[in-house]
Amino acid sequence: MAFSNLTSKAILLYDEWIKDADPRLEGWPLMSSPFPTTFIIGTYIYFVTSLGPKLMENKKPFELRQIMTFYNFSVVALSLYMTYEFLMSGWATGYSFRCDIVDYSRSPTALRMVRTCWLYFFSKFIELLDTIFFVLRKKNNQVTFLHVFHHSIMPWTWWFGVKFAAGGLGTFHALLNCIVHVVMYTYYGICSLGPAYHKYLWWKKYMTTIQLVQFIMITVHIGQIYIMDDCPYQYPIFMFIIWLYGSMFLVLFLHFWYHAYTKGQRLPKMARNGISKDQ
Repeated sequence: MAFSNLTSKAILLYDEWIKDADPRLEGWPLMSSPFPTTFIIGTYIYFVTSLGPKLMENKKPFELRQIMTFYNFSVVALSLYMTYEFLMSGWATGYSFRCDIVDYSRSPTALRMVRTCWLYFFSKFIELLDTIFFVLRKKNNQVTFLHVFHHSIMPWTWWFGVKFAAGGLGTFHALLNCIVHVVMYTYYGICSLGPAYHKYLWWKKYMTTIQLVQFIMITVHIGQIYIMDDCPYQYPIFMFIIWLYGSMFLVLFLHFWYHAYTKGQRLPKMARNGISKDQ
């Protein structure tokens, strides 16, 4: 009986909470509730940390060079497109980079931002392939806590962002992330072309620096809300989550930087897609 009452209360709370969702997203794929996204992420975590390595234990690594080349440069193209759309739907057409609230109207610009936010959310599922490629190629040392946590938390938190606040200052980190991904996946794409192209990767050492700058900019930008006298942003809780996310990943990447560069410990050979110079 107690469990039944608790379940009923939870359902009522959920129904009350979901009433505030953005009606413009009615009927959009994956947006009916957070449960499909949660299921996909849960399945992903189980596969890359348990099932996948077990299935591959007695198998030879898959040769996925061509697939990975296509994948990486496709993500570059998608990231370029999303960068352009974020700019044209606000960040280059009126946003102040300070207190930019969500436009809930059905104007062409506001709807363009909604579509861009949903596409960015969906792109996080595409990027789960990063880890799956690791597992299929038996690069399990690349399946770190930092990597899996980052790929898991992004689509889950962004479901709530898109559902309730598709636009405004909460999308700045998405714009930055798209720009950084253009650089990163270009790097991974060149890696996947083979050793003959590795001479063009002289800028490898700047990759972690670019990521650190990204998280510093995110933390500083979102931190403005704590010093602005009156910012009527509709969902302040999202600002705290973004600030916490940016700060946390800044610390994690600084930790990586310290151990990899300052202490001189062995670096991952060719970054996230597990491609080494001897391949």
